[in-house]
Amino acid sequence: MNLNELEHKIFEIKTQTEFKQIALQVFNHQYQHNEIYNKFCNFLGKIPESVKEIQDIPFIPISFFKSQTVKTGSFIEQKIFTSSGTSGTETSKHHVKSLKLYETSFLKAFDAYYPDWKSHAIIGLLPSYLEREGSSLIYMVDYLINHSNNENSKFELELTSEFINYLETSPEPKILFGVTFALIEMANKKIKPRNTIIIETGGMKGRGKELTRDELHELIQTNIQPKAIHSEYGMTELMSQGYLQNTNFGCPNWMKFLVRETTDPLNVVLSGKGALNIIDLANLYSCSFIATDDLGKVHTNGSFEVLGRIDHTQMRGCNLLVL
Repeated sequence: MNLNELEHKIFEIKTQTEFKQIALQVFNHQYQHNEIYNKFCNFLGKIPESVKEIQDIPFIPISFFKSQTVKTGSFIEQKIFTSSGTSGTETSKHHVKSLKLYETSFLKAFDAYYPDWKSHAIIGLLPSYLEREGSSLIYMVDYLINHSNNENSKFELELTSEFINYLETSPEPKILFGVTFALIEMANKKIKPRNTIIIETGGMKGRGKELTRDELHELIQTNIQPKAIHSEYGMTELMSQGYLQNTNFGCPNWMKFLVRETTDPLNVVLSGKGALNIIDLANLYSCSFIATDDLGKVHTNGSFEVLGRIDHTQMRGCNLLVL
């Protein structure tokens, strides 16, 4: 298999048939060249000859990125993305062979959802992420800031009077990436930015009560009244993102969400309610098949909802393998 050709094919997927063909190719390659994934598949008795459909593919528990080095092939990574974690907990580590591959993935998706983004001021109100090293979100937003044609694109650490004045008085179009606790602070101060799309990225980071997405969006719509309130679904362990612009999340053509039963994690279906499994074909050099700790609903058209988190994730049934 020519991996350079496969990298290009991933981003040219247009149909479900093409997705299935390439996903099975990626599975075969990762089974052969990812030691951790190979052991996991063999433990489950899932070898390439027995995998005919994408729902047959084994999905590794996302916790493996905390306890193992998840690599497909042998390489010296250009970057290691790390999760934030809380004090005293292990963090996930994503060993990235090619930052160019990551840039291609997030940029093609962002272009699809926000085709005129370069004319906007791209603002990163992401203080908790800026306080640490290794955030994949910061890398993405920094890239967008530096490639925007708007000179007011920048990161902001806090809601200064100067920044608030700019948000409320400047008519130019803005896209603001905001961590949840910072958006709640904006809502409490009733800051009303002009001509601004807010993309919430989640995360209270221990700074208050967690809100559901619906509660957060209602608070923002009521108190901030932005042009629009959207959401980004991304994580350290992925190379791609999903976006919510209307009712449900969507994702690029090289990414797919499936659901598994929480009591039977090997029972995976294409749509319905359960725990979310993700196929991210841009994860070519780590693992493309991940069982998350999120609960959700996947619709028949491929869109999805995030409904919450699995309780007691350390004890969940898909942690079957100790490597």
